[in-house]
Formats: sequence, C-alpha cells, structure tokens
Amino acid sequence: MRMVIATCEVDYSGRLSAHLPLAKRLVMIKADGSVSIHADGGAYKPLNWMSPPCTLVVDQADPSWAEVWTVSSRSGDALTIRLANIDSDHVTDLGVDPGLAKDGVEKHLQEALAADPEHLRPGLTLVQREFLTAIGPVDLLCRADNGHYVAVEVKRRGDIDGVEQLTRYLTLLRRDPLLGEVEGILAAQLIKPQARTLARDRGIDCVIVDYDRIRGVQPAGDTLF
Repeated sequence: MRMVIATCEVDYSGRLSAHLPLAKRLVMIKADGSVSIHADGGAYKPLNWMSPPCTLVVDQADPSWAEVWTVSSRSGDALTIRLANIDSDHVTDLGVDPGLAKDGVEKHLQEALAADPEHLRPGLTLVQREFLTAIGPVDLLCRADNGHYVAVEVKRRGDIDGVEQLTRYLTLLRRDPLLGEVEGILAAQLIKPQARTLARDRGIDCVIVDYDRIRGVQPAGDTLF
C-alpha cells in the first residue's frame, strides 16, 4: 500500500462530476490498484475513489503543480488529482490479508441460506459456497431459474460497505465469459436505507432474512395470529 499525504484538489468525471477544492488529504493506493482520497474524519468512507481495474498516470510537466495524477477506469470514468505539495509518501507491504472472520450469526445465516437459497428468491439453487474470486470469496454463488448466475453477499447488518464489496465481486464475475449474466443480492437481517439506495442504483437486490424463521424457531410468547 502507498500512502501519500498531500495538499491537493480532485476532480471526478464520469456518470457524474464532483470537485474537491484544495486541501490537505490522505491519498491511498492499494495493491489491487484502487485509489481513494480521505479527509481527517468521516470514519472509513473516502471522499472519492476509483475501484479496480484502473490505471494511474503521473504527469510532472505542469509547473503549476508538483504532480498531476490521472486515474482512469475501463468504463471511461476519470479521477484527476492535482498535488500542490507532498508532505509524506510512504509505501508498505501489508502482505496477504486472511479476510474478515464472520461472527457466529453471520456464519450460521450463510449456512442456512446455502441449504435453502429459495429463502432469498423462488427458483434459486446453490452452485457453490465461498466461490473464489481474485479479491476474495463470494459468500454464495447461485443460479436463478432464468439461467443467470447470482452472487449473494450475506451480512448480519447490510450497510454501504457490503454493497461496495458485492459491487467489486460482480465487476470481476461479469468479466468471466463462462458465467455470462451475473446478478447480485445483498442478504441481511437488517439493511440500512443508505445501503438500499446505493444497491438500487447499482442494480443489486436487497433481501431481509429472518434467521429464526429459516431455522424454524417459533417466536417467544403468545401471539394474536
């Protein structure tokens, strides 16, 4: 990972346009090629980013700037980062990450859905659990009755991070000619409104799953119906 602290301004062009005025920020370039720009706040969420695969070209010919970085994707989106001065430029090898260890509820929820994917959508059948991609395993790879493959990301709580993770998986899976059309489902016991909005924009279905109902556990206490 390369971490650059610099005073910079950023312009994004593509499906929409965005501008970050001149300020000191952290620019991260990860081993997978992704580039993200962070402020000193806002927790994990970057101000702007470019997901892989993308290319980074550095231009030092403009005397107005120390460097100008152009990050472009295959879809034609571009991130232009103009660095006025660089305070720190550090590269470190983080090695291979073992991945996130799922908590018990999330693990068991994945197992239950793998046993009966029709809880997610009628006609869905399991192809493989933990289907490997170059950036990690998809929780469930299923097949719909229309013949399309369906990538399922299982979370206890569905948030924007889960949508972003599934988006990266779908980008890779859709390049595989053997898979053809690949749909996406974010499955969770609770899905935040912001995650639903982002998922809808990216053509990803959101499914709320009731773990107790899947297990056949009856609710405690008396009920009217």
